[in-house]
Amino acid sequence: MNHDTVLALVSALWVALELVVGIVSRRRGTAKSPHDRGSHALTWITLLAAIFTASAVRQLPLARMPQSMFWVGIALILIGIVIRATAIFTLRRFFTVQVTIHESHELIDRGIYRLVRHPSYTGALVSFVGLGLAFRSWLSLAIILAGALIGLGYRIHVEEMALTAHFGDRYRQYAARTKRLIPGIY
Repeated sequence: MNHDTVLALVSALWVALELVVGIVSRRRGTAKSPHDRGSHALTWITLLAAIFTASAVRQLPLARMPQSMFWVGIALILIGIVIRATAIFTLRRFFTVQVTIHESHELIDRGIYRLVRHPSYTGALVSFVGLGLAFRSWLSLAIILAGALIGLGYRIHVEEMALTAHFGDRYRQYAARTKRLIPGIY
């Protein structure tokens, strides 16, 4: 199987899982939320623009990576998918694609949430870094990473405002003892 086929299959798996997550979330009645502040749409627009641009420039010879980086990228995409799925499964009914707070909402600080506050975004970021590496272009990696950091950065800001407003000091204490995306670092 050639690299393009492998990347297409792994990307199809990734997209299919994101579609399932979106469908399940919408069935829970979270299609729109005042807490979201457009972050869901903005994140996806930013990410899709970055992916499209990165794909368009990946063949430029000036920023090529070694061939072996392709397999590192594929591995990171899959690892990111697993991290994201673990985060979503840990939250279960509290996971939504829109930033949504329910009256019965619980602050989850167990499992992967003991390590970071936003493991779903950690997983997404790992997958996006993997995609940049699978494109085997430093320029593509930079474009995807910039898009992911902008989109997810805004999303995290909006989510943390909603969680702080709902949980108050309890969320502030949780935030003080856990990092946002990378355990022990950030």
